[in-house]
Amino acid sequence: MRTRASGMTLIEVLISFLIVGVLLGLGVPSFTAWLQNVQVRNAAESIFNGLQLARANAVQRNKAVSFTMPGPDSSWSVDVVAPSAFEPGVIQSRSAAEGTLNAVVTTTNATITFDGLGKTNLAAAANIQVTNPTGGTCQVSSSSGRMRCLNVTVSVGGQVKMCDPYPLLVAGDSRKC
Repeated sequence: MRTRASGMTLIEVLISFLIVGVLLGLGVPSFTAWLQNVQVRNAAESIFNGLQLARANAVQRNKAVSFTMPGPDSSWSVDVVAPSAFEPGVIQSRSAAEGTLNAVVTTTNATITFDGLGKTNLAAAANIQVTNPTGGTCQVSSSSGRMRCLNVTVSVGGQVKMCDPYPLLVAGDSRKC
């Protein structure tokens, strides 16, 4: 009586590797686009959280607190404008090295100051754009680019909002700028 050996033949192993290779080949472009979008979202959320922290500290301390972005990267700091001897001047800071170096930030206002009521020193709303040139162009139509860029806006009244500039979002969508 002969028993049949169990296991896989060389042909079956090669076909399995071929199927896995094809599936990976199809998935890598989507994964790359997803990774670029995550880098944009992380940088935008960091800036959004820093602005919220500055506003909350200004109201809590009833003092002017500034949010400063020194360059085109995603680094920032939150500082008390006129610190006393009993409180630190720097509340929190973030280096671009903590996140991704691929995110590029474009802003019209490098420093935004919140007063004790949470209002800003701005004459017009500030718009901070976060892009990732490594991922290509931002998606502006259903057929262009795969990357979704984000904006962080600060109103004159101090409201901070993170939004998507994608023009095809329907009116009333909370993500729309």
